[in-house]
Amino acid sequence: MSIEKVPSPQPLMNFVEPIRDRKKIAQIKNLLRGEQRYRDLLLFVVGINAALRVSDLLKLRVGDFIESDGQLRARFWIREEKRGKRQEVVINDSMREAFDEYVRHYPTITQNSEHFLFFDTVSNTYTQPIKRGQVWKGISGICRAIGLRSNFGTHSLRKTWGYHARLNGVDLALIMYKLNHNSLAYTKRYLGITNDELEAVSRGLNL
Repeated sequence: MSIEKVPSPQPLMNFVEPIRDRKKIAQIKNLLRGEQRYRDLLLFVVGINAALRVSDLLKLRVGDFIESDGQLRARFWIREEKRGKRQEVVINDSMREAFDEYVRHYPTITQNSEHFLFFDTVSNTYTQPIKRGQVWKGISGICRAIGLRSNFGTHSLRKTWGYHARLNGVDLALIMYKLNHNSLAYTKRYLGITNDELEAVSRGLNL
């Protein structure tokens, strides 16, 4: 009798961690500022505040952030590469501050609305975005530099938004909608939410 080999289940997502400690987030920002890596600072700040996949982050151009008269937008919309969903991105105060620092350091980038925000420094012409592998290397490297020892990468930015949204009391259904997930169960796994954790919340609530 032959035994059919059952294929190993495919992972639901790349297993990387969110940055849970807000002090570590502040450390990363300060380290990038100290090294005058303002492109990387803006990428980090937009990544943890906009909840975009890295493929969508790397498509962003100057015209997404500023109007034709040079004023910073309050929001913009993109079409997600993976699912084709139209996604609104609100430019909050953290993103505004990082963008102001970025423009002061790269003043000529605003001369063309088609310039990529997260440009490849090898070509140094703003006409090509940084490669995804370079982003992964930068994120994982900066996390190690401040003493984070778990697995971090490009998806850690998006997961960090979800993790802190949950800590701030944002409903799971809203987080699911923002991250464009198909189910609450997937969002729970994505954020590392366990049934025991949810049970503890229920037992302690006692309204």
